[in-house]
Amino acid sequence: MSVFVPGHITGFFDIENHESKLKNGSCGVGFLINSGVRTTISESDNFSYEVNQGNGIIIEEVLNIFNLDDIDFKIVQDIQLPVGAGFGTSAASALSLALALNEFLNLNYSKELCGQIAHMAEVNLGGGLGDVIAQTGHGLVLRTMPGAPGIGEIESFNEDVYVAFKTFGSIETSQIITNPEHKKIISDVGLKYLELFKKDPCLDNFLTFSNKFSHETGLVSDEVKNQIEYFNSIDDILGSSMAMLGNTVFAFAYDEKVFENLNIDGLHIDKLNNKGIFYD
Repeated sequence: MSVFVPGHITGFFDIENHESKLKNGSCGVGFLINSGVRTTISESDNFSYEVNQGNGIIIEEVLNIFNLDDIDFKIVQDIQLPVGAGFGTSAASALSLALALNEFLNLNYSKELCGQIAHMAEVNLGGGLGDVIAQTGHGLVLRTMPGAPGIGEIESFNEDVYVAFKTFGSIETSQIITNPEHKKIISDVGLKYLELFKKDPCLDNFLTFSNKFSHETGLVSDEVKNQIEYFNSIDDILGSSMAMLGNTVFAFAYDEKVFENLNIDGLHIDKLNNKGIFYD
């Protein structure tokens, strides 16, 4: 049993803390891409897991919440994006594992409950607050209510557009979303652009507001800022900004060749994912 969950990049957001972990989260706007995390579970004589990136702590957290005893199987996770760089890989790992476990063990949990388990694992480890629910959508995703799937609310918009990204390193998400000073700045600026986007939810506004958010919050690094400025100087590129939260720059274009002709070291070209989660 394999389940694929697409990567998710947030452009801007505000933090919505709540005493209930399932209501804890964020509102904001991001998008899904074709690369992500695939979790495969197979029969085995003993329990084991393999992951091609990271330390597997999110796997252990999900298994702990499922509270499974004396069940032997093998978990293999293929993480297709850089870890800690703003692609929602931790959430995709948690969600794909929860969904795969549900199918493999015939638990008959709803998809929403599996999403809540993944969200809980993320919150427990101080990870992204809105990635899990966004990854249940497709295309461009607006998070209108914070929280886990079944509690929070999203709206999805399909767009036929290519995405290029370049990663300069990782950012420790928990250090930012738990810092009171960072939280206030992020929430104030994020709420402003969230309300503006709701009035006219389009790709152009997403790119414009994301760029303004990254600068006004002071989250953008010098290297990402320079790359954004370069992308935005090219006529056929629709816009560019920073992945939240990661030291990563992204840009959109309708024509893949625009990115192919740039010859930028470490530039990856992907596409907006308009289908979402799939099983195989």
